[in-house]
Amino acid sequence: MFKRCAAAGAVILAAVSLQPLSAGAAQAAPQPVVGGTPAAQGEFPWMVRLSMGCGGALYTQQIVLTAAHCVSGSGNNTSITATAGVVDLQSASAIKVKSTKVLQAPGYNGKGKDWALIKLAKPINLPTLKIASTTTYNSGTFTVAGWGAAREGGSQQRYLLKAQVPFVSDTSCQQSYGNELVPSEEICAGYAQGGTDTCQGDSGGPMFRKDNTGAWIQVGIVSWGQGCARPNYPGVYTEVSTFAAAIQSAASTL
Repeated sequence: MFKRCAAAGAVILAAVSLQPLSAGAAQAAPQPVVGGTPAAQGEFPWMVRLSMGCGGALYTQQIVLTAAHCVSGSGNNTSITATAGVVDLQSASAIKVKSTKVLQAPGYNGKGKDWALIKLAKPINLPTLKIASTTTYNSGTFTVAGWGAAREGGSQQRYLLKAQVPFVSDTSCQQSYGNELVPSEEICAGYAQGGTDTCQGDSGGPMFRKDNTGAWIQVGIVSWGQGCARPNYPGVYTEVSTFAAAIQSAASTL
């Protein structure tokens, strides 16, 4: 199984990191969205690209929610650059802000608990993405977006891609992944026939849908999968509602 972080130069729209799952694994390769289409400028204003090759979303205007496997631990960290406000990473209007601190999920060891927070040096004046605090929205059809690879083994993308993927039950997902899946902490999405998925370079990015008011709400974080967009191997995402209280508490300490 592979995390969906991206190695330098690879872009795939996927929710999986392509590094092998191993206890204590530090960073996974980000993935882009496979089977995706270009996102419009301003369509998902809270999307963030991180310099280590992962995605993320603005939890607050100064804190990015991403995947634990995208970072190497907790503490002061000024090495990460967050790019926001654009679909074209080479746009002259891109907002770039350095990190100051990282908080990796307590107890993260490479399996489950795949979330992390990155505090930025200054706020970014853009809309934030609300996170799900209950399982109410953990079903239906989700949207994923990222600058990851557009095919398994492909390159990272310059332009933000988006795609829709349907919910896959824990029972069905376990038929694909067995004990590698942590059902209480992860949520799966994808098509049985494959073809659409997150990929290397998409790690840490959000999986989201509309809530009952029509607003976007984040239900997942791109985490891992077997390859990208393979038949009968859905993408595996951190189940945000499971960790909502922990994320809120951690953010208050940054």
